[in-house]
Amino acid sequence: MKQYKKLTTWAGIALLPLVFTACKKDRKYPTEPPTEKVSITVQNVLDSKPLVESGTFQGTGTPPVILPGQSTSIHFYAAKGEAVTFATMYGASNDLFFAPDNPGILVYDAAGKPIEGDVSSQVKLWDNGTRINQKPGATVTHPGVAENRNISEVVGMDAQGNTYMPTANLMKTTLKYDGNSQFTLTIQNTSGGTPNETPFSPGVWAISYIVGGNLLNPAPLFMKDKPTANGITDIAEKGDNAALSKYATSITGIFTPLSPILVVVFNGLENPLYKAGEKDRNQGLKDIAQKGDASVLAAYLKGKPGIKAVYVLAEPATKVLLPMINGAEGGKVTQELDVAKGDRVAVATMYGFSNDWFFATNGTGIDPFQKGDVSSTTGLYDDGTALNQFPGAGITQFNLAGTPLQESMPIAKVPNPNPFTTLPDVQNFMRVILE
Repeated sequence: MKQYKKLTTWAGIALLPLVFTACKKDRKYPTEPPTEKVSITVQNVLDSKPLVESGTFQGTGTPPVILPGQSTSIHFYAAKGEAVTFATMYGASNDLFFAPDNPGILVYDAAGKPIEGDVSSQVKLWDNGTRINQKPGATVTHPGVAENRNISEVVGMDAQGNTYMPTANLMKTTLKYDGNSQFTLTIQNTSGGTPNETPFSPGVWAISYIVGGNLLNPAPLFMKDKPTANGITDIAEKGDNAALSKYATSITGIFTPLSPILVVVFNGLENPLYKAGEKDRNQGLKDIAQKGDASVLAAYLKGKPGIKAVYVLAEPATKVLLPMINGAEGGKVTQELDVAKGDRVAVATMYGFSNDWFFATNGTGIDPFQKGDVSSTTGLYDDGTALNQFPGAGITQFNLAGTPLQESMPIAKVPNPNPFTTLPDVQNFMRVILE
């Protein structure tokens, strides 16, 4: 199954602005220390995944099926344009399963308002195409006679002439908004007493990242009118969700670009960008942390005492630094610096799919004469100026068409794991090389 849509430039998807600033402060020393040319390279090395979340669900009994009259719930986060999908077996069949049509059930309307209530009409019944259908019911023989057809929707009648009530009569599916971009999807088995009474098997659910209005994986679990794949057969024929869960887990993780990189050469100062434990200085770091715009802080620092050079580095083609996608190299930028003994270098960039997280050099910055990989000198920080949400699944995240909800807290390292997810090590997001 195709995992990613082809991505265009960041400018084309209107996520982060491009600003380039470079300046050097005039030297005021009677005799200046000798300088040396050093090259700094910053690269996004994140091995990105297309699904922001996935998981499993099941009933409470033994075996853990969802019997008529019973229900189960899924809890998840989502941003505007993202959708929740799932798959569960029509238990009293040979190879039928319930699932929303791709990309799933949208959870916000066009205005960004959370959708709540009955969404049963968006769930459909599908034929996996791997077994000849018998009359649905308790007497179905498993696994049945093999066949080889594409996945197809069952609308009232299957290929063998067996009849089915509308899915909404068999399964009631409701959405509830829990606040701060979190939802609950409840699946209730309402098939009891109907001609199509059936248990539902343990299932799998998933949410795809959205980038520039396009879902990275618009068909996370299956593709209609295509051969079955990814473990759907085990769900449809046996009600076994293990294989599909393993597949979904393998493509679930972190996706984020890095904004244009702010690089500052300074001397005789503490870190000119921030200090952990203090609040944002209102000099422009917030614009990086919330919007990926380094121009404000770059302009503020220009010409200040102790500031020797300021750069904002954008990847030429995409403006931002995209992560690794399907194994392709992530975006990177390089800048030559003139540095002297005692100089330090500070770097900052936005965790693009967050509310106000930013990567930056720790403490007093980097010694530019420390050649090689200096990625260990960087950390991931919370600017404390916007309410946090699930990274890549927040309705108020600026780069997901939202407006951050303001707060005022001291700058602090982002805990890992955090209340939303577990992140890779910082060095698996961003690599900083001095040569």
